[in-house]
Amino acid sequence: MLPHDVCSKLQNAFRARHARVSLPHNTQTLGILSILLRSGFISSLTRGTIAGPSPDEFTTAKPSEQRIWATLKYRDDQPVLQTMELISRPSRRVFMELSDIRLICSGRRSGQVKPLGMGEVAMVRTRDKEHEWLEAREALLLKIPGEAVCRAR
Repeated sequence: MLPHDVCSKLQNAFRARHARVSLPHNTQTLGILSILLRSGFISSLTRGTIAGPSPDEFTTAKPSEQRIWATLKYRDDQPVLQTMELISRPSRRVFMELSDIRLICSGRRSGQVKPLGMGEVAMVRTRDKEHEWLEAREALLLKIPGEAVCRAR
């Protein structure tokens, strides 16, 4: 599943006021969702199958039926995740050095990438296998450059 599929599926689920949403199980989806979980945009993550969240059934299910179930978060009947948009597109990848990540995290524009606002996070895919998916501020602290994939607010 491509990042734009994850973004659109999450936005659509929030707009339709769903309690949970299922996404295919892969490292990319898990990386993006774990950043959203750490940032407080979603309540919890559970492994499961097409039928529903069930960690026990996840281990015996075929890979095509394995899903990650995200519990969506609302405050005062409004979705916590207002919008999620791509920074890198399949036709135009945006790789950022540490100086570029520092600029967007400190409120300044870096090339075509707008600065991060209050409560906004950016997901960065790095080449480091130990830290493959990081939030932009985490990548800055760990001094790991990478591809800015998407942002959420």
